[in-house]
Amino acid sequence: MGGMDEHSPIAATLAQVGPRLKRIRTKRGVSLSALAEATGISKSTLSRLETGQRRPSLELLLPIAQAHQVPLDELVGAPATGDPRVHAKPRVHNGRTVVPLTPHPGPLQAWKSIIPAGQNRPDPCTHEGYEWLYVLSGRLRLIVAEHDIVLEPGEAAEFDTRLPHWFGSTGETPVEVLNLLGRQGERMHVRAKPRARSEPAKPAPET
Repeated sequence: MGGMDEHSPIAATLAQVGPRLKRIRTKRGVSLSALAEATGISKSTLSRLETGQRRPSLELLLPIAQAHQVPLDELVGAPATGDPRVHAKPRVHNGRTVVPLTPHPGPLQAWKSIIPAGQNRPDPCTHEGYEWLYVLSGRLRLIVAEHDIVLEPGEAAEFDTRLPHWFGSTGETPVEVLNLLGRQGERMHVRAKPRARSEPAKPAPET
């Protein structure tokens, strides 16, 4: 049977186990002798594991994980070797740049919208769902049924999308917004109090 490709993801993960074992042990101030006594694994074997001369196995890693009282995946480094970044691909929809943040279909969708300053003419629509908005930059005009409000950076709003609604720029500058859309009835528990557009923007207290 041929050996494992040294450039494969599995081989790369295994190669990082030794240095990770040493970092965890030294961070906890545990000597090789003390770890050998706690695990029943010889000091020489532990040393070879840490230097990569001995390939890790479950028989070796399980006692070490128990001795350090850490999950096994922390020793293997599964979260560290995976790429936690969301590789979003911006797309243009109705003149707005939309950056999806949830890569798979599901009951809750998240995305970032970049709305040009020219997108300031209300065109209300309705659909199933419940939406939450958070303004990152710019000033967002939001119309929900009879309410017409302006949200400043750092303000949030939520609403039932079955009501006629529209949001866009006030016409001054582009707006960056984080959006969450869930099934109808899934509330986000953050709301901005509707107010007259002439009032200064300020966060509303919880009701």
